[in-house]
Amino acid sequence: MKRIYPQIFILFLILSVVFIGCEDTITGNEIDQVIIPAKDVSYSQYIQPVLNVKCSTSGCHDDGTRAGDYSVTNWANVVIPGIVDAYNEQTSRLVWRIDALGVEPMPPINSVSGFLTPNQRKGIKTWIREGAKNN
Repeated sequence: MKRIYPQIFILFLILSVVFIGCEDTITGNEIDQVIIPAKDVSYSQYIQPVLNVKCSTSGCHDDGTRAGDYSVTNWANVVIPGIVDAYNEQTSRLVWRIDALGVEPMPPINSVSGFLTPNQRKGIKTWIREGAKNN
């Protein structure tokens, strides 16, 4: 019987390097290509990735920097009453910021992450209108 242990070990090493070396991050260009549906918007599938790329990884609203004392790194941080009012996009300051309704737009004009696309802004509003759920 042939010993296959060295071959299995080598295969395991190769697969480990391949999977560990893969980055599971999405870029600004990639996130801008994702189409957020018109209803049943999933926070984890659509909203959090947009906030990660456009607001958090740019070094503004992460847990360390917390620009404006606001972090968008997880759902609990995002849905602070007044900033996100579930079922009411008109009173949600997050909407005021992303639409630049009388306030500085977010992300700001000089942001390295770029502006939110119309679909991203609409998706965030829909998510809030649908209850700002952690889904």
